[in-house]
Amino acid sequence: MSITINLLPWREQQRERRTRRFYHLMVVMLLVGAGLGWGIAKFYAAQVAAQQQRNAFIEAQARELTEDIGDLERYQTDALRLGEQLVLFQTLQTQRASTVELFNALAGSVASGVVYQQVSRSGAQVSVEGVAASERQVSEQLRRVADSAALGVPSLSEVESDAEGSGRQFRFDVEQPSLATPAEEQP
Repeated sequence: MSITINLLPWREQQRERRTRRFYHLMVVMLLVGAGLGWGIAKFYAAQVAAQQQRNAFIEAQARELTEDIGDLERYQTDALRLGEQLVLFQTLQTQRASTVELFNALAGSVASGVVYQQVSRSGAQVSVEGVAASERQVSEQLRRVADSAALGVPSLSEVESDAEGSGRQFRFDVEQPSLATPAEEQP
């Protein structure tokens, strides 16, 4: 007698079980892969968000520093302008006393019959234009200017008859020693 065992249904069940196990394993792997992908995506999104926050902070700091640099440049410009104004005010203060001294010296040295028409100053150099009735009065005027302690020796640059022919127009230059710098005083 021979016993015949039919293993076909058992193999069929085994095959179905292995196929089901494979599909279950595939679904589990698919879910694990999707979960892992989602986790990595969230991690990268969090990293990107953190980097964007850092970038925004750095940009805000850069803007503040740029504004501070602009403010500093404006402060430096204002400081330079104020320094220039201070030098100008000091110069004007110094010149105020020397201008008074100049006009006192010129007024004290005016000879009789002489009229100053124009007085101009450039640094320590003073130019004077005037009218006198005669050449003798022009000479007297130049002597009086030379004798003044506040003025140097005058240099006559021109003498001519005035338009009416009744007097002499003259022009002379003189240095105001109180305004001369040490370099100008040396020959």
